[in-house]
Amino acid sequence: MSKSLKRASTGLALLLAAGFAFGANAAFDGGAAEGSASPAEATASETSFGLGRPATEEEIAAWDVDVSPNGDGLPEGSGTVVEGEEIFNAQCAICHGDFGEGRDRWPALSGGEDTLTAMRPVKTIGSYWPYLSTVYDYVHRAMPFGNAQSLSDDEVYALTAYILFLNFIVEDEDFELSKANFTEIEMPNAGGFEPDDRVEEGHYRADADPCMSDCKPEPVVITMRARVLDVTPDSNSEESEVDSSVD
Repeated sequence: MSKSLKRASTGLALLLAAGFAFGANAAFDGGAAEGSASPAEATASETSFGLGRPATEEEIAAWDVDVSPNGDGLPEGSGTVVEGEEIFNAQCAICHGDFGEGRDRWPALSGGEDTLTAMRPVKTIGSYWPYLSTVYDYVHRAMPFGNAQSLSDDEVYALTAYILFLNFIVEDEDFELSKANFTEIEMPNAGGFEPDDRVEEGHYRADADPCMSDCKPEPVVITMRARVLDVTPDSNSEESEVDSSVD
């Protein structure tokens, strides 16, 4: 290859590299080179990676499906116990049982009344969940398993009504649940939870670091045992393990 051809090739490569770098910088800056950018736009372009785009209102609405205990987020719609039973038998009973009793290792949705203080509490929607909004939110967001968010708003209302019926919270098969009467339903364990008041503790109010060692002047005493006995060993077994290790 002649020297002139080598120079031409080198020059072309440099021009291409410069053009690529200019195009990359323009894309990175989000087109800030076109026209004059305001200081705010200039600052935004400096921290932008030039990826993605703002979400549309429709896309945000598709994710904004949470429901609060006070009813915020509930859509318009309604469904009856009878309608919910039909949907439940077709799409839910295979995992949760015909009456919400649960099958195999799938969770039970009904039963468990007065068992929360027992050695083996049965935590179901009827015995444990404090808010009906959690039922609607979870069914709407995650059920049926493997086909989440395939149910219409009316179908979710109907399923929620049927789950209430399975737990004897409503007893009329003609009961219709809707946005209008949703917050009138009180779950049996609504008062069974304590508010999180950790921010009222001394070290939080003083914005101090919590104590992590030697916090109690007296020796620590075990006051409760885990349900699985092997989790919390007895003091005698601890001593025997120490003795055996010494030997």
